[in-house]
Amino acid sequence: MTQTPKSQPWTTDDIPDQTGRTAVVTGASSGLGLATARTLASAGAHVVLAVRDTTRGEEAARSVNGSVEVRRLDLADLSSVREFAVGWRGGLDLLVNNAGVMNIPEARTKDGFEMQFGTNHLGHFALTNLLLPHIGDRVVTLSSGAHRAPRTRIRFGNTDLAGEYRPTAAYSQSKLANLLFTLELQRRLTAAGSPVRALAAHPGWAATNLQGHDASAARRAVMRLGNRFVAQDSLAGALPTLYAAVEDLPGGSYAGPGGRLELRGAPTLVGRSRAAGDTAAARRLWTLSEELTGVEFPASAVTAP
Repeated sequence: MTQTPKSQPWTTDDIPDQTGRTAVVTGASSGLGLATARTLASAGAHVVLAVRDTTRGEEAARSVNGSVEVRRLDLADLSSVREFAVGWRGGLDLLVNNAGVMNIPEARTKDGFEMQFGTNHLGHFALTNLLLPHIGDRVVTLSSGAHRAPRTRIRFGNTDLAGEYRPTAAYSQSKLANLLFTLELQRRLTAAGSPVRALAAHPGWAATNLQGHDASAARRAVMRLGNRFVAQDSLAGALPTLYAAVEDLPGGSYAGPGGRLELRGAPTLVGRSRAAGDTAAARRLWTLSEELTGVEFPASAVTAP
């Protein structure tokens, strides 16, 4: 499958009619998730806002022009992930694994995992595999340019970074995990003969609430300045996600801004670090993630509608 060259930058005007399609967007009460949900709904899709705080989710839903509903999902609690998946009925065309936390002080999920690895990777790993029998088209998982940070790797013997926790290192590990997850998910889907595609995207630098929870006051100050003078707005930041969600791209593709340093600009396919293309590490991470979550790749994935 090849991508047709396009002379003009890709925009939301290029999104085909989404009428009849159903999408789940995690973390859709603000920022990139809400921008993604609004755009998909305005194109005709029925969009489920999967959010931890349903009150905020309902408020966000009122700003969406189109068919939308709110369902509770706490990715830092595997029982909540299972409850969301068990409650799903019918087909699902698109799952957007958007929610995340960034550079936060050391904390644990309800199940005892380091919060960034547990939320950004393990929660979405479990959700995707539990919903996969319903998914008919694709899974898009958000990563970040932070996966390229020096010395970033999966600490297989200490994914919680116990005794060596640094907020930025934990975030970079979780974003590398998102790309390795996408790589192995696509391999498994292909081997199963499934038509479903796994893709990844990153927003560049987008001005959202994500940076406001940074553990470092100095980094928060830098982020505020960057949000004001460098960053794209949330809709521009959501364009790579939307591009990956609707364009006819090969499974395993990674989309991001096409501008300098991939910080901003129209979406295109981008590269990844050598560590993010390590198929052996991707398989090892998958096995570890199954052990930690108790969720496996479903044998019924091949029968997805």
